[in-house]
Amino acid sequence: MSNLQYIVREPKIPSQNPPLLILLHGYGSNEHDLFSFAEELPEDLLIVSVQAPLSIGNGGYAWYSINFDEINGKFSDLKEAKEALDAIAGFIDDIKNKYTPNPEKTFLLGFSQGAILSYSFSFFHPNKIQHVLALSGYINTELLPENISTDIKTDYYCSHGSVDQVLPVAWARNSKPFLDNLGFKNEYSEYNVGHGVAPQNFFSFKKWIEARL
Repeated sequence: MSNLQYIVREPKIPSQNPPLLILLHGYGSNEHDLFSFAEELPEDLLIVSVQAPLSIGNGGYAWYSINFDEINGKFSDLKEAKEALDAIAGFIDDIKNKYTPNPEKTFLLGFSQGAILSYSFSFFHPNKIQHVLALSGYINTELLPENISTDIKTDYYCSHGSVDQVLPVAWARNSKPFLDNLGFKNEYSEYNVGHGVAPQNFFSFKKWIEARL
């Protein structure tokens, strides 16, 4: 059993096998952050918001450490990131066993560090999820399997703030050509916002989800 903490919004329209939406928050946040979207999202969704395992104080958590030093500058702990991917895989299995959601309608939505992991998760665990929503993140090429399966059917919603001061928009812009080159379905959009989700962005990805239910 996974030891990751989480909170749940049960479907407001009960069904035997509801579509599942997993939320992965960003660095320094917690499971309550993205959960604020839940009340405005489709009523038939089972929504599960997960808390990352590493406490960094003041109620904040991280999926993996981001370190700073004079030699390497800012760098990610890739070992912890891969451990986080394994933990998320086990967590999703546990949620599917507990709630028996629709196996063909699993959405993974991540913000920032959660978005980086959402991309990587889809490559390390082909077709375990059908839809990825990557908000204010990018594809970390250091966090990819040696060979990416060409049988991946997952599609991707990618968005970023054009004036993001935390993760440069140039990094995010690489996602579409990367996914295009692999032949994976994807949409990419930018919004005039910093490191956050603009209202127009929310309504855009909500519509994207609705079209896939």
